[in-house]
Amino acid sequence: MRNRTVIIGSGIAGLSAAVELSARGEEVLVLESAACVGGKMRQINIHNQHIDSGPTVLTMRWVFDAIFQAAGTRLEDHVKLKPLNILARHAWTDGSRMDLFSDIDRSADEIGRLAGPAEARGYRDFCAKAARVYSSLESTFINAQQPSMLGLVGRMGRQKPSDIIEINPHQSLWDTLGRYFKDKRLHQLFARYATYCGSSPYSATATLMLVAHVERQGVWHIEGGMHKLAQALKNLAENAGATFRFNTQVKTITHSAGRVSGVVLEDDEEISASSIVFNGDAAALACGLLGTASRKAVTRQSPRVRSLSAITWSTVADPKDFPLSHHNVFFSDDYRAEFTDILTHKSFPRAPTVYICAQDRANDATAAVNGQGEPTNAEPERLLCLVNAPPVGDQKTFEEAEIKQCQDQTRSVLKRCGLDLDFPTDTTVITTPADFEALFPGTGGALYGRHAHGMTATFQRPGSRSKLPGLYLAGGSVHPGPGVPMAALSGRLATASLLADRASTRRFHKAATFGGTSTA
Repeated sequence: MRNRTVIIGSGIAGLSAAVELSARGEEVLVLESAACVGGKMRQINIHNQHIDSGPTVLTMRWVFDAIFQAAGTRLEDHVKLKPLNILARHAWTDGSRMDLFSDIDRSADEIGRLAGPAEARGYRDFCAKAARVYSSLESTFINAQQPSMLGLVGRMGRQKPSDIIEINPHQSLWDTLGRYFKDKRLHQLFARYATYCGSSPYSATATLMLVAHVERQGVWHIEGGMHKLAQALKNLAENAGATFRFNTQVKTITHSAGRVSGVVLEDDEEISASSIVFNGDAAALACGLLGTASRKAVTRQSPRVRSLSAITWSTVADPKDFPLSHHNVFFSDDYRAEFTDILTHKSFPRAPTVYICAQDRANDATAAVNGQGEPTNAEPERLLCLVNAPPVGDQKTFEEAEIKQCQDQTRSVLKRCGLDLDFPTDTTVITTPADFEALFPGTGGALYGRHAHGMTATFQRPGSRSKLPGLYLAGGSVHPGPGVPMAALSGRLATASLLADRASTRRFHKAATFGGTSTA
């Protein structure tokens, strides 16, 4: 009988594993509790308009090119991609605005216009540093099976000792940015990279500056929304033989003779499996949400190390007075206070930084940031508005008054930055940390696994191999971390681990059968 792999969850990591395993002729069954694929890459339907309400950015395209190539096809044959020249539009409460471009020269010109030639030179130096950090970590960390700090330093010491100093892991992102930028606004702008993995820039390691290099390699818009990528991966896996079952909740991961043996569903149906890939947050396993055997498969972590959560407004609304681009960030006056409110007081920030994805504005013909007049869209448009929030969705339910207050404070920051935006009750869906906990149990609403605070935090993420033989881990809570391409990479790493372990076992059994000495 062929080996069967059960994949629990069809987020981007589970889909990546499903494609690669089925393309190799493996029997693959994907079990998904929701009605469709995507996981955090979800869409919300408001009056028949689909709004991306999870990830909105596609970077590191080469990851997906490799996945589709492994299945004998090309990414561009399945989704329509458009590179975005404007990475994001930024605005501050003093009325200043600035676009960041994929082209370093255009961005330097914008920074020079905003803050002067010295800051433009600082930006070029910052980009050069970010590129070196990325180069240092690409093979030794990003594409490596669960690395350790000692192992990383050892590999760098053998390959290129100067890289150890280059990555600067002992200093915070915020402090490191002070070497390149004196202008408070630019300090805020580039510090925001820490929030891409749900962390505070005041505590997160400086290595996160590599995000700047990743973005300059390309940011793509997918026609029809990010969910189209998830659907394309599903189709690819199905064409290669994978089977999907939706609205199917796994109750227990079973084990026999010290390794996984299958799963039991909520209706008590039993499904056998030789291997399982768990594409959910590792915290769900550690909490025992899938049975006692899987509880010991990963190390349980304190809620104190959770990444940020969020409150989001998915809305069809009419923005006024500001020329939105596709990605937009509106900064508050006191950046440090935002993280103090979230991480210390466990409350919504009183003066939040606001991210808005204007999903009908992927065209670079959008009015320039310094252009005059109203935005060109005449009709209400699809918007995702996001504010960082504490990961306490399993500890408290925010009262309606608290949510209303946060919404008012969000609108106030937007108004001071020049954008007049209301959230119509009949065309707005609000998602709180408690809602994210319900969607992703065991997380408290944390959207990125554990935070990246301190030089060792990244190495404390689980790798693709769990402590229970036959159970493999994939998703944003495990190595190499959160984000669409990183999650996809985790699916590839889980696949590689599974196949390597199976090959090793076969070699061992073959040697034992014939009385030889195993060299596995």
